[in-house]
Amino acid sequence: MKRVEYPVSLRELVAQLKRMPGIGPRSAERIALWMVGARNARPGEIASAITGVTESVRPCPRCGFFATGPLCEICAEEGRTSNVICVVEQATDILPLERTGAFKGLYHALGGRISPLDHVSPEDLRIDALLQRVRNEQPAEVILALSSDVEGEATANYIAGLLREFPVQVTRIAQGLPAGGGLEHADELTLSRALSGRVRL
Repeated sequence: MKRVEYPVSLRELVAQLKRMPGIGPRSAERIALWMVGARNARPGEIASAITGVTESVRPCPRCGFFATGPLCEICAEEGRTSNVICVVEQATDILPLERTGAFKGLYHALGGRISPLDHVSPEDLRIDALLQRVRNEQPAEVILALSSDVEGEATANYIAGLLREFPVQVTRIAQGLPAGGGLEHADELTLSRALSGRVRL
């Protein structure tokens, strides 16, 4: 007897959903079945939103955050402290810091951290772009808000070494972040204390 399968189009949807981070085979199947079976699923609106965001959102050419215009909202905002740059690993690390209200300067997302085991070298990150910003914008301070694990420490030390040739104070957020932890797991109070307690490198 022939084995019964879902229609080809439904199987293709499941296969595409499985490509998303955090979505396994069972979750992909549940989402696909919900899209075709739920009365209020409105899959057309979901597809339209996905298409819209992929066409309109791109990395900010200055800091690496999400932008829909020439610059992101943070870089374009008037009144920010332009002589302080806070360096983070990922663009998603910027929002937790913004929500603390403790930092009013500018950001620079590296796009990761140096990790030889994962084949990520300094050339794979936006370190050259950071050096160019420091050269052009001449900030008074660069804050390294990187993870406190081995890769984060190595990345911070590498960048601090490169910045020694510039007349800029290099600091590192010091307290409040647990060893081995990233910014995405810290609450707003912890991040606020970490920012205010940064130390010079």
